[in-house]
Amino acid sequence: MDDKTTKMIDWADFEKLEIRVGTIIQADEFPEARKPAYRLRIDFGNGDVKQSSAQITDLYKASQLIGKQVVAVVNFPVKRIAGFKSECLVLAAVDKNKQAILLQTERQTENGLRIL
Repeated sequence: MDDKTTKMIDWADFEKLEIRVGTIIQADEFPEARKPAYRLRIDFGNGDVKQSSAQITDLYKASQLIGKQVVAVVNFPVKRIAGFKSECLVLAAVDKNKQAILLQTERQTENGLRIL
């Protein structure tokens, strides 16, 4: 990370983010998307199921994603992507080849737990 391009934020800014653990319950191809992506349905516990568009097709097959726990920001405004309502942002590390590697907890955990 280059400190010259990193913008510092206040702790209060970070606290505004709702980052939670969820389990992917459905993953489908998303041919309408401009860049290759999947349409995901993610269970965040207590009946809170959100959908997301995720550009993670390089390293993951849709069938491999079912049951996988992910970390996502759940309090961004809804974003329309090719007519699809994306309700959360699944977090990933992006390598030098621009491949997205999903962020996960170190062990299986309860859906909905907040990341701090």
